[in-house]
Amino acid sequence: MEYGLIGEKLGHSYSRQIHEQIGGYSYQLHELPTEADARAFLEARDFKGVNVTIPYKKLVIPYCDKIEPRAAAIGAVNTLVNRDGKLLGFNTDYDGFQYLARRHGVRFRGKTVLILGSGGTRNTVAAVARDGGAARIITVSRTGGDGAVTYAQAEASGEGQIIVNASPAGMYPNNGSCLIDLRRFPDLEAVLDVVYNPFRTELILRAEELGIPAYCGFEMLVAQAVVSAGHFLDKLFSANQIDEACHALRRELSNVSLIGMPGCGKSTVGRALARALAKKYVDLDDVIEEHAKMPIPDIFAQYGEETFRKYEAEAVAACAKLTDQVIACGGGVVKTPGNARLLRQNGPVLWIRRPVEKLPTAGRPLSMGGHSLKQMEAERTPLYRAASDAAVDNYGQLSDTVKDAVEAFDQTFDVK
Repeated sequence: MEYGLIGEKLGHSYSRQIHEQIGGYSYQLHELPTEADARAFLEARDFKGVNVTIPYKKLVIPYCDKIEPRAAAIGAVNTLVNRDGKLLGFNTDYDGFQYLARRHGVRFRGKTVLILGSGGTRNTVAAVARDGGAARIITVSRTGGDGAVTYAQAEASGEGQIIVNASPAGMYPNNGSCLIDLRRFPDLEAVLDVVYNPFRTELILRAEELGIPAYCGFEMLVAQAVVSAGHFLDKLFSANQIDEACHALRRELSNVSLIGMPGCGKSTVGRALARALAKKYVDLDDVIEEHAKMPIPDIFAQYGEETFRKYEAEAVAACAKLTDQVIACGGGVVKTPGNARLLRQNGPVLWIRRPVEKLPTAGRPLSMGGHSLKQMEAERTPLYRAASDAAVDNYGQLSDTVKDAVEAFDQTFDVK
């Protein structure tokens, strides 16, 4: 292996896409399940450059012939370069987090910074905040101790102008986890989350709902990888190249979910849109029927709408965790509180619109035509509007609708 990533478990890493896009070399994911495996790999030194992830960022330090001062101070190395048999150690997580903060104008000078989590990433975040002139840095952990406060203590004090999540809370597959109540911090100015999968963690979603600027760790991930590639190749990449890499990979990975009235064309548009964007097509109704082992009209007939909505919410939660999909949702998906925010974890939601008089009703349990359909439209329109990032009219040719949907996706998937 010339270039790659080493760690205990690497199943959901985006590192290969980033490195091969920016560096132009083959990049392998090399799992090392035990400490003995990691030590044997390091002793062999049979590589040109590797990135290091959990749990080996400290273990690699004694194998380095030279460590940059910043990495030594943080106590973690995430990038190793083999130069003529000598191992050089770097910490590019620092560069990545610094890029994330600067990219969005988050300034630490004179501020009180709360760092959630006491693991290795906490030290990197603290170093960036300290070098940025933070007035005070408070570490928050579940148990407190070692200079940290508990989450309950942090909420009781209400201190903190910038909150940074440096813990795994909310990370795939445990989407939805959030350890702190942001409403308890009246002076809160910004929220940063080092978690990059999903794009919008529960912490990010809650901050957005409170009108607080909030940014996920995806740009940190890409930036640290690009800086690592620079060390591997002994070259300097520009901030514009980092921006371009972030944009391209986020477009590739983002979902786009389609909502709208029954019969508005979500499935037809969804299939065509998936082809246009080279994404997997997912019909939520198919997922529900596979789980229930019966057609949707039979679910309504035998168990009622309440049971169907339960199955639907479970399908939304499962599908929305994944990436690189076009998800066509049922017309009533917006009726269940929480479904829309789940869909927005990994990409935008588009509202497909069609005049009510052109909506078919055959085979649709809740669409009975005429007055009932118009009443349904009146009830759901505010829900569709609130849940969507953009609206796409499906009045004419399919090709025109898909073109409009692609444009809407491109305008909304990378909104910071």
